[in-house]
Amino acid sequence: METSAPDLERAPAASPRAAPVVPTEPNGSEILVRCLQAENVKFLWGYPGGAVLYIYDALYKQQTIEHVLVRHEQAAVHAADGYARATGEVGVALVTSGPGVTNAVTGIATAYMDSIPMVIVTGQVPTPAIGLDAFQECDTVGITRPIVKHNFLVKDVRDLAMTMKKAFHIARTGRPGPVVVDVPKDVSMATALFHYPATVEMRSYNPVKKGHGGQIRKAAQLLLGAKRPYIYTGGGVVLGNASAELRALVDLLGFPCTNTLMGLGAYPASDPKFLGMLGMHGTYEANMTMQNCDVLLAVGARFDDRVIGNPKHFASVERKIIHIDIDPSSISKRVRVDIPIVGDVKDVLQELTAQIRESASKPDVKALSPWWSQINEWRKRDCLAYSRGTGDVIKPQHVVETLWELTKDRETYITSDVGQHQMWAAQYYRFDEPRRWINSGGLGTMGVGLPYAMGIKLAKPEAEVFCITGEGSIQMCIQELSTCLQYKTAVKIVSLNNRYLGMVRQWQQIDYGGRYSHSYMDALPDFVKLAEAYGHVGIRIDKPAEVEPALREALRLKDRTVFIDVQTDQTENVWPMVKAGKGITEMLLGSEDL
Repeated sequence: METSAPDLERAPAASPRAAPVVPTEPNGSEILVRCLQAENVKFLWGYPGGAVLYIYDALYKQQTIEHVLVRHEQAAVHAADGYARATGEVGVALVTSGPGVTNAVTGIATAYMDSIPMVIVTGQVPTPAIGLDAFQECDTVGITRPIVKHNFLVKDVRDLAMTMKKAFHIARTGRPGPVVVDVPKDVSMATALFHYPATVEMRSYNPVKKGHGGQIRKAAQLLLGAKRPYIYTGGGVVLGNASAELRALVDLLGFPCTNTLMGLGAYPASDPKFLGMLGMHGTYEANMTMQNCDVLLAVGARFDDRVIGNPKHFASVERKIIHIDIDPSSISKRVRVDIPIVGDVKDVLQELTAQIRESASKPDVKALSPWWSQINEWRKRDCLAYSRGTGDVIKPQHVVETLWELTKDRETYITSDVGQHQMWAAQYYRFDEPRRWINSGGLGTMGVGLPYAMGIKLAKPEAEVFCITGEGSIQMCIQELSTCLQYKTAVKIVSLNNRYLGMVRQWQQIDYGGRYSHSYMDALPDFVKLAEAYGHVGIRIDKPAEVEPALREALRLKDRTVFIDVQTDQTENVWPMVKAGKGITEMLLGSEDL
């Protein structure tokens, strides 16, 4: 009897058990990148190293964040800082462990002193190696603690997403500032489920936003009864995006207004109610008005030493002070105030303006008239006048004034380094808009100008971005000319080259008997050849008649980085000047006062 083999083709196939779907767990580096994407980060400035290579691998696999490879970690933080100052967004930098962190410290401290919102991600050695003097290890949390708003060491990859959410929240809210997130290498490679929280609540961190209504009412009454009022504003107005609110209040009251170095542009320099910058190198009228007012409204300012000089001298005149600030620790720190108002300056100014509009009282026009007459008398001193020479030496003030004339009707951002050129830029470039003047105020960091300009140019590619610098400052981050070429950031560099560390020389002339100890630059490079070596355009000018043509040429070369080496008067000083320890009305207005 024949037997037949089973019909294998017709036999029903055994159904395999469906494999369970296991959600893929990203590693810490991929989680970090997803957090940055969730925060809509567009640019990231950094420099790779062993502790962050997993993070760099994750960056390689995505396309939404542009990483900018700088030539030094200090420049990475400065560039992210400049981006944040110009846009109001959180700037982000990435550096490796050890020397990557220590190189970034100056940039972090610079941002901290000026309250700039930033998140700096730092690599760290694996967690088991922390504290064992591992290769490229440093105590990042300990080193940066005094110069950050907050810092974190992430020890578990499951905490990374929440930590990043907290970092961005802390950086941008309240009084802004830099936040460091230290990520050990094993955390960057470990895996976990990813969830980025939509909101975050921190029991220990709840900055006040709305000002106290009763205090605002008192402030309105005091302002409306003032006979010699003054409105003094600082960088907090710019950082708080409250320029429109400030302008509305000043125009409503008709009061004189001044800005600090960090607040320039918050109120338009072209408005007759603006008295110029005040402080150590402020105008005569701004300082005299500050000392002689009877009611002072301070908004987003700190009464720091460069603004009021000697506190005892400042307190020698009786006045009532209203102080609005998001940070309660800034109020009555150096100067006792009468009406403190803690809150977001934008919200408080809106409420204050509304109360003044609704009030039956109006500013005392009869009192304001003689007050303005006195201010106009002070203005007649023309404290920013300078000798234009015989036409064979370039005056630095003339360079800045010419640049202003050529760019005032364009969207223009001015960065500076620190020194005489910084003060001339602040005095002679008349800023009408906020966030157009980008410089290091609190820390006074040389070398920031070029990285600041790079960061701004990426954010604002169609704008004109000029870096006003000196031959000393520019050499501190000059390697970033290479970054400019790679990323096509066509910034314009105007170096006011007087062959001296100018501000140091000025102090040595005034206070040290003309003993110019190590303030003269004996061996300078040929900056034209140096710029060309980096692939850019170099221009040297020696005569006043060459200033305008050179600046016009730089503007014409829209897609090229241009370095203009301007040979300026070596003897020129910044006036007015208030010497350290003096009161703000004890000004030197020129060499004749020495």
